[in-house]
Amino acid sequence: MTILIEQPHFGFKVDEKIPGDKKELVLDGGFVVPQTNAFGQTFRDYDAEGERQPGVESFYRINHICQTYDFVKRMREEYGKLNRVEMSIWECCELLNNVVDESDPDLDEPQIEHLLQTAEAIRKDYPNEDWLHLTGLIHDLGKVLLHPIFGELPQWAVVGDTFPVGCAFDESIVHHKYFKENPDYNNPVYNTKYGVYSEGCGLNNVMMSWGHDDYMYLVAKENKTTLPSAALFIIRYHSFYALHRSGAYRHLINEEDKENLKWLQIFNKYDLYSKSKVQIDVEKVKPYYTSLIEKYFPAKLKW
Repeated sequence: MTILIEQPHFGFKVDEKIPGDKKELVLDGGFVVPQTNAFGQTFRDYDAEGERQPGVESFYRINHICQTYDFVKRMREEYGKLNRVEMSIWECCELLNNVVDESDPDLDEPQIEHLLQTAEAIRKDYPNEDWLHLTGLIHDLGKVLLHPIFGELPQWAVVGDTFPVGCAFDESIVHHKYFKENPDYNNPVYNTKYGVYSEGCGLNNVMMSWGHDDYMYLVAKENKTTLPSAALFIIRYHSFYALHRSGAYRHLINEEDKENLKWLQIFNKYDLYSKSKVQIDVEKVKPYYTSLIEKYFPAKLKW
């Protein structure tokens, strides 16, 4: 079944800091952080002029206008059915061979390369944390939502930084200015600090903008993975930069979130800074990762 998403009609032309701020590039192991991304620019610089910048900003414009509370609720209900297809984790990895993330200013390589770069960088520094290696491999698998068999959703409904819906959009979110055209921006039910939530309610009770993060979390959880809770937290919130890089929305997290956030901050550095044009030998590392998949997941998953 194909999900039809209405394209937007535009009325214009087309407190506390957490560890690991933007200046802190020291990793916990031996991974060497590059000074620039694949295009010779600083990482996550959304204003730097270059071949990727116009397309990335255009992406966020549409994303911020269309990601509403009602839209997210509808997507979670539809895709939470997991009735699209049954396939293995590795089969899903291979579907990403031709997917390029339009929201990413740092890389234009197929997504399977990014998955392996992330996983291998973590593996070298944390050799005994095999669950974290596998999390690196699968964290972006939800991007298969771009594939026809998953409804071929537009990029704005799949990738990009994530953020809570149902409460005010924090100014730390990249290209925040475009939220002014979001229907929820002026809705008094959704545009306050807490919105429909409460102090310390826990992120599990907060709806995030819809995309690959939340979808892969649903897939892993409903297919009874034996990965630890920190892995599911990483999968679900690795694109929530407003929290783990800027310290926003701390008023919504609970004690379990705080513990899992420590692992997410470790993971995020590898997710971000391992991006490069250097490709991984897939066939060489495949046996190791398939063994981890067998350890933590069933042979076939419902997607």
